[in-house]
Amino acid sequence: MERTNHSQNRKLILAICIGLVAALCAFALAGCGSNSSSNSSSSTSGTSSSSSDDTTITVGASPTPHAEILNNISDTLANEGYTLNVVEYSDYVTPDEALANGEIDANFYQHTPYLENYNQENGTDLVSVGSVHFEPLAVYAGSSNDLENVPDGAKIAVPSDPTNEARALNLLEANGVITLRQGAGLEATANDITDNPHNIQLVEAEAAALPRQLEDCNFAVINRNYAISANLSNDLIVATEDANSDAASRYANIVAVRNGDQDSPKIQALIQALQSDQTRDFINSNYNGAVIPIFNGPETD
Repeated sequence: MERTNHSQNRKLILAICIGLVAALCAFALAGCGSNSSSNSSSSTSGTSSSSSDDTTITVGASPTPHAEILNNISDTLANEGYTLNVVEYSDYVTPDEALANGEIDANFYQHTPYLENYNQENGTDLVSVGSVHFEPLAVYAGSSNDLENVPDGAKIAVPSDPTNEARALNLLEANGVITLRQGAGLEATANDITDNPHNIQLVEAEAAALPRQLEDCNFAVINRNYAISANLSNDLIVATEDANSDAASRYANIVAVRNGDQDSPKIQALIQALQSDQTRDFINSNYNGAVIPIFNGPETD
């Protein structure tokens, strides 16, 4: 009987030890998981998370020219104590979604009419903190190269988002290709075309896809940032918006933030660096008129 009790005691002690080891392993694993999560959320490199760190500025941007312009001021912001984290997006919707959801601190890729339309359609409250540059919308030659001799039934590709499509239609009207309903303005759609003497066919496409439409169309009205990204030659341009026109201020590219963040120190540091002589010189030196500084400041030669 005593031998049996000893055997049972050994089994009990062994079970308790196994339980203690399992509990310690579980605790250790939980600790490792917590540390991994913490490291992931605090990292600013290659992530689109908006940082609660007041010295980190996470900005969403189109690759060209917006991300390039931002990267040019990275050292300037670093000298002021800020780390700039640029997150690149290849479309016109995700950057506003990311900003509204708090994933980034600001974005830089759009103009005010587009932002206003996005707010209206999505119930968001995103605001501009300042203009930086203007990208004149341009008509590029595809299989045709003369807007005064547009072939009957010509295909002309235009941006599919409402504000840029209206802008494209107004540019086509200014060059005698179509006539729009009087007063259509920035609300113009294909339904507002009242005179179409060449029976043109509009090909609506996402702005980023427009350069690829050239080989299948007579012309394409393309946002200059996407034309730059696609390495389209300026020699293909047959018409463009006037840099001194009302469009230059109306369609200036802005820095957008969530309403309430406009006066935060890091956002103010960001916009001041973007609206600087350094930025002006960088734009004028790198984009051959496809990007034009639009903020107030000393005139360049």
